[in-house]
Amino acid sequence: MTRVEEELNTALEYINKILVKKPEIAIILGSGLGGFAECIENKEIIEYKDIPGFPVSTVSGHEGRFIIGKLFDKNVVAMQGRVHYYEGYTMDRVVMPVRIMKLMGAKKLLLTNAAGGINDSFEPGTLMAINDHITSFVPSPLIGENNDSLGVRFPDMSKVYDRELLEILHATAKELDIDIKDGVYLQTTGPNYETPAEIKMYKTLGADAVGMSTACEAMAAMHMGMRIVGISCITNLAAGISKTALNHEEVKATADMISDKFTRLVKEFIKKI
Repeated sequence: MTRVEEELNTALEYINKILVKKPEIAIILGSGLGGFAECIENKEIIEYKDIPGFPVSTVSGHEGRFIIGKLFDKNVVAMQGRVHYYEGYTMDRVVMPVRIMKLMGAKKLLLTNAAGGINDSFEPGTLMAINDHITSFVPSPLIGENNDSLGVRFPDMSKVYDRELLEILHATAKELDIDIKDGVYLQTTGPNYETPAEIKMYKTLGADAVGMSTACEAMAAMHMGMRIVGISCITNLAAGISKTALNHEEVKATADMISDKFTRLVKEFIKKI
């Protein structure tokens, strides 16, 4: 048994003592989007800090706990706050929560984040369905000895984001009269924002939005055979596009501004899947 498997088993043993019903859908709530967890009924709350060997969120806007309960007739688990590579964790620790949610029983994963807009048609408040990602600027969470119990050594990444779930997401947005774009998400390490020259390069590579999370989680989830869909909330224009200096307070403020739209979309989407 590998170190990663031992750590997962230890954490899962603690969680299973509390867990009443196995979740079928996992949700990761990005910066400023944690309020969605209030929609979940019959809540069980598990603080990350109470789980043996589990990474703890250190960033403002990330509560650092699992919310487990019901949304409509679905059993769900939501991460109210994620952990990031820039917090000093190794990449296998960053994706530990995703792996745990799969081991809890979740087969579908909804990833959300706050991101900087690169696409010229985006503005703060835009919602973007992630249809692909670029992870070339961060270490793969699959580096090291493969955990055969989790997935194969060389997983295919040609269709990370589930086409059927993307179609349902777009159909749901249309029903609710919510505009949602499609785009490619690029992950950097952070914690610094990007330079204008870097944004120019990312745009040339085909990125529509940039952030400091998400894609590595999608890779780990794909490795384990989860069906994945992702939504980026464009909270600011990226460096060189924005006319003002970038800061985390702006990110949280814009996320708060669009939280109602985001909540309506996600609730109805979860209902349909």
